[in-house]
Amino acid sequence: MTNKKGNIGVTTENIFPIIKKFLYSDHEIFLRELVSNAVDASQKLKTLAISGDFKGTADNLKVQIILDKDKKTLTIRDNGIGMTGEEVEKYINQIAFSSAGDFLDKYKDVDNAIIGHFGLGFYSSFMVSKKVEIITKSYIEDAKAIKWECKGDPEYKTSEVEKEERGTDIILYIDKDSEEFLEKNRIQELLNKYCKFLPVEIVFGKKTTWKDGKDVETDEDNIINNPNPAWKQKPADLKEEDYNSFYRELYPTSFEPPLFNIHLNVDYPFNLTGILYFPKITSNLEMNRNKIQLYSNQVFITDSVEDIVPEFLTLLHGVLDSPDIPLNVSRSYLQSDSNVKKISSHISKKVADRLFEIFKDNREDFEKKWDDLKLFIAYGMISDEKFYERAEKFSLFKNTDNKYFTFEEYKTSIEAEQKDKNNSLIYLYATNKEDQYSYIKAAKSKGYDVLLLDGQLDMHFVNTLESKMQDSRFIRVDSDTVDNLIQKDDKIESVLSEKAQEGVKWAFQGIIPEDKSYWVSNDAMRPEDMPVIIARDEFMRRMKDMSEFSGGTGMYGGLPDNYKVIINTNHPIIVDLSEKIEKKTITKRVQLDEKLEAINKEKSELEEKLKKFEKDEDKPAEDKLKLEELDTNLTKVEEEKIDIYKDFGKKQKVVSQLFDLALLSNNLLKGESLSDFVTRSVEMLKK
Repeated sequence: MTNKKGNIGVTTENIFPIIKKFLYSDHEIFLRELVSNAVDASQKLKTLAISGDFKGTADNLKVQIILDKDKKTLTIRDNGIGMTGEEVEKYINQIAFSSAGDFLDKYKDVDNAIIGHFGLGFYSSFMVSKKVEIITKSYIEDAKAIKWECKGDPEYKTSEVEKEERGTDIILYIDKDSEEFLEKNRIQELLNKYCKFLPVEIVFGKKTTWKDGKDVETDEDNIINNPNPAWKQKPADLKEEDYNSFYRELYPTSFEPPLFNIHLNVDYPFNLTGILYFPKITSNLEMNRNKIQLYSNQVFITDSVEDIVPEFLTLLHGVLDSPDIPLNVSRSYLQSDSNVKKISSHISKKVADRLFEIFKDNREDFEKKWDDLKLFIAYGMISDEKFYERAEKFSLFKNTDNKYFTFEEYKTSIEAEQKDKNNSLIYLYATNKEDQYSYIKAAKSKGYDVLLLDGQLDMHFVNTLESKMQDSRFIRVDSDTVDNLIQKDDKIESVLSEKAQEGVKWAFQGIIPEDKSYWVSNDAMRPEDMPVIIARDEFMRRMKDMSEFSGGTGMYGGLPDNYKVIINTNHPIIVDLSEKIEKKTITKRVQLDEKLEAINKEKSELEEKLKKFEKDEDKPAEDKLKLEELDTNLTKVEEEKIDIYKDFGKKQKVVSQLFDLALLSNNLLKGESLSDFVTRSVEMLKK
């Protein structure tokens, strides 16, 4: 080939496919492209050797990355197939073509993958270079070595040069704005990111050893990649330790081993290999995302795979590799591509199948891992309808006795005792065994079972379960009295009259701080039940818990906590307290009752008088005003009567003590109130 000058063939006809597929927003991608091209060249030579078209040896193939900071050059060298002058003209100067495309057409039946598109990805080099040189020699016998050089404009030069070995050197003269790529650590970082599992050895300098207080280079090549990663091997050839070792290779800073893995190997209707690991998930969901690495023929693409796998599977770790996903992906491409959608659906199915397989083969081990798996599976069942249908078979409930049940097993175990009067099956649950101990104990005393739902997503999951399970409701065990949790036809009657119950109610209302959201009610329970119980409305509490999980947003997040103070009107202490109220307040109450009787009598007479007027406007104004005055006086006297009960409650230590005990059992007694409770307890013990 003679020396030649010319213009690179960039036309409107061939530039648009390049822009569409190879428009990079991140300049660092150039190294991935050039190393991938070098690997392609090596793979091509191996393919030619397999097919018999190359008679030489293809055993010692490698790609070298050579950094010369003084000359400000970065060289990517391979000993692969090389190029002839004609091929340089076609694949470099005419950038509408790609050597990989032609090569694949010819050798499509040979089992040796070609990564990318040489003539296209090569031009990413000009994003960081003021000048690029190619020195290449074809594997073809007697081929001449060719040098090609270009300064990033359409003009180029080619010439024949001397080169002993076949292969290609791409020499980048790094421009001033990109001198970060002349730093050894930066190149090492990019090679680790993009080239860690390329199928040909990638060499970057020499290994070093610590000697005489410094790093000293050895004669051994520093190979930065694993050319035969676990996901490219047959599952039958791998042991558990091999999978765990590969996990440590992927995540060297992770000290927790994975729970188990799924090895994917699909060749129809799309190509997909990979290994997905179930990690132990931390409390922060976001910390667990974006740990799956996506590759295309062992070339790293991205670790943002939310458009390739269902959202809940982004909590998994591992590797996916598919040649059906191009190297240069965009979000819009992923969202619309049919192969990507098939891959997403298939991965979800494989994960569910693997979990069911583990559940069937070794349920005992599955139960041991359930607490770590629960968050992941609940997330999947909430967000993916098909996954829910598959997971119903192996998803578990855990009760407060640490026993595990499938959904169907648990339903069978509780339906005899836990159906209410409307034939709804009630699933009782606690969120904290310690804090809700007394409520759990009370439920168990009635023969009920209590689930433990203490996970981050459990309140969302409960809503999903209620929408799926017919005639079923989930009720937290501390949301009401034990008899009201599952309402039956039989009802306990109170030993106190309605009037006496009102007195007890207002006595307790008197000791509740006005700035607190507590309201008092009476309930006839068993005498052996607690005298005072504090409960929270199931719906409001659940909505607030969900709002808190999502950062306090939503209409329920800003609402105050509301607590119901329930007085057991059959408890001996409450009955005794009621009798004291009657005795201590009788004089004042009789006086007020006489006032009320007189006002009510006068009001009744006046109302009778006004009945003869058909229209309101015909009624005498002075009578209407008098009626309003009587109503005001009635309210005033009723309030005075309530204040008598409240004042009594404030003076009775037992009232404050019972209320504080109820607060204490809910972990609601803190600060000054807790200190007052302790002091009062000591004083009461002295008597």
